[in-house]
Amino acid sequence: MVTTAPVENAFLFFYNVLFFIMNRTQLRRNMRQLRRSLPNYEIKQRSLRLTRLIKNLTIFRNSQRIAFYLSNDGEVDLQYLINYAIKYGKKCYLPILGKFRSRQLWFATYRPCERLRRNKLNINEPIQSPARWIRAKALDLILVPLVAFDINGNRLGRGGGYYDKTLSFLRYRHYWYKPYLVGIAYDFQCVPSIIPQPWDVSLNMVISELHIYRFK
Repeated sequence: MVTTAPVENAFLFFYNVLFFIMNRTQLRRNMRQLRRSLPNYEIKQRSLRLTRLIKNLTIFRNSQRIAFYLSNDGEVDLQYLINYAIKYGKKCYLPILGKFRSRQLWFATYRPCERLRRNKLNINEPIQSPARWIRAKALDLILVPLVAFDINGNRLGRGGGYYDKTLSFLRYRHYWYKPYLVGIAYDFQCVPSIIPQPWDVSLNMVISELHIYRFK
């Protein structure tokens, strides 16, 4: 007797995988379109509201080495928060793509007056010698860009996997959990559920212009 169950199960498995991949791709596309549709004045207003929320957080006040990002693609603008952090003596860093084809991010100090250059992802980064770069482990707090997030702290990025690769060591820590990871997003980027991948690193918190989301 011929049975088709294994074939049907295999088909169902690959169908679910394909659907999952397409679903993430479509979610990325939709969220990025929504983000880019925001007019500049609204990005500024939302970014200022978010700045007021985050600068009063204990984790932000207590952190001395903080990694930011420079916004593009309609992202929340952190320049206001960077200026505030510099004013109060905090060391500000930006991510730098590692050399060769590694997906490892490094971090370099940043001040608004410094010259920048575009990397291969068309994102500005500091022009500094690799000898001055530091690893994520040396930071107290990383403000992480994202495309979407859910109420369990799962993050959907652009798809390159740079932050997940860089922060993979945090998946094996049970005590000394540093750096603290705070996602930065507009409130409309919150979705009901994102199915995490084995290599995904979850967030400790997400801050939007309206809410502070805390996760276990």
